[in-house]
Amino acid sequence: MIKERLTDVLEAVEPGELADQLEHVALSGGKRVRPTVTILTCETVGGDPEDALDFAAGIELVHNASLVIDDIIDESAVRRSHESAWAAFGHGPAVVTSDGLIGEAFALFSPSARAMERVADAMVQLGEGEASELVSQPTTEPEYMDLARRKTGSLFRAAAELGGIAADEDDPTVDALGRYAERVGIAFQIRDDVLDAIADPDDLGKPTGQDVVMERPSLVRITDLSPSEANERAREQADAALDALEEVPVANVTARNYLADLAEFVVTREH
Repeated sequence: MIKERLTDVLEAVEPGELADQLEHVALSGGKRVRPTVTILTCETVGGDPEDALDFAAGIELVHNASLVIDDIIDESAVRRSHESAWAAFGHGPAVVTSDGLIGEAFALFSPSARAMERVADAMVQLGEGEASELVSQPTTEPEYMDLARRKTGSLFRAAAELGGIAADEDDPTVDALGRYAERVGIAFQIRDDVLDAIADPDDLGKPTGQDVVMERPSLVRITDLSPSEANERAREQADAALDALEEVPVANVTARNYLADLAEFVVTREH
């Protein structure tokens, strides 16, 4: 459902060259975790997944736009086993591609003022996180956790909140869904750090060891934690996510259980 909606949206982009660049980024694969969260949170509280589909596609576009910029900053030529946008098209067109992805995303959010507000807040947090990392990298575990909350947790939080909004839930329920997903996002980022330190690049679909090469803050690099100990921190975040999920009124147990499974998956995934 998500891929079909993304395809429909991007095929309508003009000019065709821009559409090709957006499709190169957004249709090249990926886990689609954030849009899946949007669909599942909507279903969990009793909403129709069709009502959440535009929001799900939109949050995936925002995520992909951020990856384009990340790859430029990191000088990473590979993303999802394909050429990154800047490597394929050049730096200028890659920036335009990121802008185009954000524009298409906000067109999908625009029918709902609540959705626009939640996503805008997440993008402010994301931008502040990116800026703070470039200016002054974290040197302690608490500083790292705050950065992970901004850079990764914020979009996860928005993804879950959008599902609740699509189901027309009240703010306390939307907030509880957001707390669940923010913790999942932090766990996801910590696991990324661990995989960068220990995974095989062919399995991961992108170069490994980049945190050290780029002097990028990771929980493994800025602390004395071993990869195994760092993964325990990810486990703590996943457990906190499950606690937040307990606060959500459940109408669809199957969807809720998938959300619980996701909290487990982000700690054990291998790619």
